Amino acid sequence: MESFPHVWMHELIQAHGLWILFTVIMLECMGIPMPGETALVTAALYAGTTHRFNLMSVLLVAATAAIVGDNLGYLAGRVIGLRLVVKYGSYLHLNEPRLKVGQYLFMQHGGKIVFFGRFIAILRTYSALLAGINRMGWHYFLVMNALGGVCWALTFGISAYVFGEQITRLAGFVSILLLAGAIALVIAGLVFFGHHEKELVRRAEAIFPGPVIETEFPNARHL
Repeated sequence: MESFPHVWMHELIQAHGLWILFTVIMLECMGIPMPGETALVTAALYAGTTHRFNLMSVLLVAATAAIVGDNLGYLAGRVIGLRLVVKYGSYLHLNEPRLKVGQYLFMQHGGKIVFFGRFIAILRTYSALLAGINRMGWHYFLVMNALGGVCWALTFGISAYVFGEQITRLAGFVSILLLAGAIALVIAGLVFFGHHEKELVRRAEAIFPGPVIETEFPNARHL
């Protein structure tokens, strides 16, 4: 049992099967901090060593949970999160022009955030909420979310199944590197925003005129 990354996760999967994998990943993608990556790696290791269920089932459940959870997170961000940010964002210096800049930046780079955020712990939890809050078009979000979810499940699921316990150490190291890279990008983005805020506000206002709660990505359909 010590060969598994977390004994408690192994015991949960042993007792309840892939329902635990689905639940943990779905909740994480909805915006609730959960060990989704650990659950996926543990389930793949369990499948490889016990053959109680096959790898394809693990990958299918993980990818489906990621897609479902992210869509629920997106919906929550869009319906509830945006209104909360509009109402209380001033306490965090998020005025309406800055909220529109967020929407503008998500329009430009939202696909990359949603796809690559799947491989970064913090973004994996909150990227769907951010996509909803920033009014990313749902159809585009769905495509990038599905691609990210499938690639993430295949990458970690197959690696854990094939390489066993070694992938658990590698996954942790890679996650730390990706997180450090994400933090560096955030810092660089804040510096860039500080120097170009007026220009970004002008561009965002040109694309999203009117109250921020009513703005929509050009040519994007409503839910």
